[in-house]
Amino acid sequence: MDGNTEIWREYYQKALLRPHSKRTEFALTLNRSNSRVAIDCGCGTGSDIAYIEQQGYQVHGFDINSDSVNICSERFERDPLVEVTQSSFESFNYPKAGIVIANSSLFFADPNQFDETWIRIESAIECGGVFAGDFMGPKDSWASNYRSPTTSLTEGQVKALFERFEIVRFFERDEAALTSLGRLKHWHTYSVVAVKHRSGIE
Repeated sequence: MDGNTEIWREYYQKALLRPHSKRTEFALTLNRSNSRVAIDCGCGTGSDIAYIEQQGYQVHGFDINSDSVNICSERFERDPLVEVTQSSFESFNYPKAGIVIANSSLFFADPNQFDETWIRIESAIECGGVFAGDFMGPKDSWASNYRSPTTSLTEGQVKALFERFEIVRFFERDEAALTSLGRLKHWHTYSVVAVKHRSGIE
């Protein structure tokens, strides 16, 4: 077992105890599309999936890590509204959705394919639907020399992704703080909640 696998396993054990994100709750209140389909990108142990499904949504979750997928598959095996697959951002087949959640996960999208990945994510969101997620800023400790490639964006680059959206919340975090495993790092992230107000076909 390599070091990466051990680190993720430790992370998921802690994540199992974590409740769903309040931001996810907020995002659902903003959904003005007719879609009751949601996508959880980098779904981890499924805390957001559980909450979204309880609100009557069909939920498609994916994660590149097999431990995460196994945990979720077991957790939701009797739930017909939940489908969890092992996939990367680049290979996932995004269905049309009213909600797309990407909590602390787009950091790990392939930087060489990020533009194409974002187009696919944006295209999946129905008009009136909501994106809620985080992007890594250039000052983050993981923006360079991380154990796998990461995608970091400037504030301007993040805002440019949302030309077809109304940004409801935009928050920059720029501080030294602990990770969930208790390691100190510099966090530089942009958190966004936005409602899509027009389609790409104009």
